[in-house]
Amino acid sequence: MSTSNEPGSTEPTPTPGGRASSAVDSDSLDPADRVAPTWTEPMAQKLSRPFGGRLGRHAQVGRQWFWTPLRVILFFAVLVLAASWLFKAPCQVTYDTGNGPQLDWRNSKQYTAMCYTDIIPRYGMGDLAPDDAFPYKTAWLENAGTPQEKVRYMEYPVLTGLFQWVNARAADGWATLAGFGWLPAGLTSVLYFNISAFWLAAAWLVTIWALVLLSRRRVWDAALAAVSPLVFVHVFTNFDALATAFGTAGLLAWARRRPVLAGVLIGLGGAAKLYPLFFLGPLLVLAWRAGKTADALRSVLAAALAWLVVNVPVLVLYPEGWREFFRLNNERPADPDSLYNVLMYFTGWAGFDGPLRDGATPTVLNAVSLALFLVACLGVGWLALAAPTRPRLAQLCFLVVAAFLLTNKVWSPQYSLWLVPLAVLAIPRWRLLLTWMIVDAAVWAPRMYYYLGTGNKGLPEGWFLGAVVIRDAMVVALCVLVVQEIVRPERDKIRAALAMRGGREPGAIDDPCGGFLDGTRDRFVLPGVARWGKDRPGPGTRALASRR
Repeated sequence: MSTSNEPGSTEPTPTPGGRASSAVDSDSLDPADRVAPTWTEPMAQKLSRPFGGRLGRHAQVGRQWFWTPLRVILFFAVLVLAASWLFKAPCQVTYDTGNGPQLDWRNSKQYTAMCYTDIIPRYGMGDLAPDDAFPYKTAWLENAGTPQEKVRYMEYPVLTGLFQWVNARAADGWATLAGFGWLPAGLTSVLYFNISAFWLAAAWLVTIWALVLLSRRRVWDAALAAVSPLVFVHVFTNFDALATAFGTAGLLAWARRRPVLAGVLIGLGGAAKLYPLFFLGPLLVLAWRAGKTADALRSVLAAALAWLVVNVPVLVLYPEGWREFFRLNNERPADPDSLYNVLMYFTGWAGFDGPLRDGATPTVLNAVSLALFLVACLGVGWLALAAPTRPRLAQLCFLVVAAFLLTNKVWSPQYSLWLVPLAVLAIPRWRLLLTWMIVDAAVWAPRMYYYLGTGNKGLPEGWFLGAVVIRDAMVVALCVLVVQEIVRPERDKIRAALAMRGGREPGAIDDPCGGFLDGTRDRFVLPGVARWGKDRPGPGTRALASRR
């Protein structure tokens, strides 16, 4: 029997009890099955007032042939992406020096205009700019002619490095054609930024597309990611949208019960940035609890194979260049926006390793950071196995990625993009998520003026670190809420939306991202948290009780 869950599919899908329920993708739901934000979200209710107020009781839903929720949300995303490009536009301005145009970053304009991006200066690095340069093969000298001189290679994971190289060659080709008058001319580094931005925008649209399909009944929750202030500020700050596309698409493939494809996409995401590989841990733990480890192991093996296919050729041909990413991350001290640096600044503490000479490895800091992350992962794993109802995959993925960011010695500003799709799936509370996104995005302003330096009328470090503390506190609060909703699943808005379906409760899914795990009975549960949830069963727990 087919178990297709493609958009628009209405073919029955078997449930554990032998019943069949219609596929529940957002574009095949009847009005009674939809979650209308203007009825469930106070913020949406207020925003709807200038446009006629809440959705009417007798409104026809899902009849619009073109402006479907997916297209509307993608349209919102395109508007925010365009605004984000304009936000970075001041850093693309050039001036004439008499010897040709030069990038106008004079007087630290990249900080005062807050338009800084890592992408534009990347083109000038030695592994991209020469015509015969190739990432991981071509080296260049950092701080040449000084005691701090160091041989450097491409510092990004392989897939992101190759992405940069392809865009650099495309920028060179554009510049060549512009020399013949066939295309508009421009500084090559600016051309490189715009070509990269085009593909990063496409990657973010893939992220939104996958998120819409994962949101199902709560399809409008995906609009939070589409209009996120974090996207406005950071989608073109670095190359992380590439990884969010692979990671979110991997979750969608798992939800569609395609474990091998899910593993391949997650593995490719891990070859672009590390964080999608963190999804495999929650997936394995949930599969263990449900007795479905075979499907999860297929995803893990597929992810490993995909990662190896991308990495092994570079490792074999250019081992020194391939190791640069790991070497650099090993030698980096605590970044300005890490909790370790916050502690050092406000307490006067010298850090775990004390003062380090240039290039020295903070061995103790690395060990502590890794140990804290592993302890957090063990805690998440225990919670997954001991919770009264099996947690949703997105909840655990959010907790693991947030734990990594909080315990890691580096939290680059664009890393917050990793949390956006996961937060929308894990905590669909509009006002709370938008508050966090605004706070996190606002950290960019004190960061830029801290980098400007007090000698240039910038901000002292304490102002920036104060903003970092507020951001981290918001992320911790989100984690606490996720844990509360795991322990008390009746408080989970996703569970409530699935349970309150009248007489069709047995056909309700218990996790939109669950894939093979969705609706299955538990096979292995640890004692502990389960007894906390027995006192006050709510609609979510009652509806799911028959499934265990």
